[in-house]
Amino acid sequence: MVLQEHVQEHAAGAVEKFNAGETIIEHVSNSSLDHPLIQLPTVLGINFSVTKHVFMLWLVATAVFVVVTWTVRRYLKQGGLIPRGPMNALEAVVEYVRDSIVLPNVGRKWVNTWTPLLLTFFVFILCANAIGLIPIFDVIALVDHWVLRTGEDSFVKQLLHGGTTATANFNVTAALATVTFGAIILAGSLAHGFVKHWVNLVPHGLAWPIYILLIPIEVMGMFVRPFALTMRLAANMTGGHIAILAILSFVFLFTEMFGTALAGIGVGFAVSVPLAALISMLEIIVVLVQAYVFTLLTAVFIGMAIHVHH
Repeated sequence: MVLQEHVQEHAAGAVEKFNAGETIIEHVSNSSLDHPLIQLPTVLGINFSVTKHVFMLWLVATAVFVVVTWTVRRYLKQGGLIPRGPMNALEAVVEYVRDSIVLPNVGRKWVNTWTPLLLTFFVFILCANAIGLIPIFDVIALVDHWVLRTGEDSFVKQLLHGGTTATANFNVTAALATVTFGAIILAGSLAHGFVKHWVNLVPHGLAWPIYILLIPIEVMGMFVRPFALTMRLAANMTGGHIAILAILSFVFLFTEMFGTALAGIGVGFAVSVPLAALISMLEIIVVLVQAYVFTLLTAVFIGMAIHVHH
């Protein structure tokens, strides 16, 4: 009924035509700094105002911290060694990341050193991806439209603009990849020494003219790895949302094309909703796969810095 009323309102009273591209971009991009959720001062030319993706980062980080802390403390109060309930699930995730991702790549000597970082990557990315699939703010929009009816400058109205998946923001994935970049250098330096780590970037014993070509390639490869991590995660999370929104846009496009809400509703029930549901199920798999791939590649790159083979 809500969809039908919305389509009818759009068909009957809209002054401007439905712009699918503008609507999709607004839903997948960050909210504007001109209208942030929380206005903060600019320091050294940097605007520290809280946008929607920053808000989502805080939300995910807080949720992960609270849930994990509560789960561990609850387990410690039990007094038994056998975990139950949420702690059992958390232990399974920890053991999987440690034994299946970290250990085969960094080796037994360094497994306890790098498991905390890689486990944090996996849990944070997984939760950020998953929360981005939940239509929290779409429900808030409906409640605001029918019940709250807040003003245009209210916090709720500002909360509705912009995407909700923090890992679909290239700045966020670039920050995560920058941590990986630093971890690779640190891992090599801890294993072999700072100077030796840089020497190990290229094979030894080759003719000196080869190094003229080889050294720039290896240095470029250092930056290509985090760049690939940045693009892969953000592009996959953005692409899925764009596909879902594009398919749902058929409802409004067909409404305008035929001049009746029945056409849009028919296309919605026959095409848009089933396809969007299928893509959403595929996105659930992508959420898990992308968290796994980012964590696995980080472990591989760290292991390559520790175990140098030329």
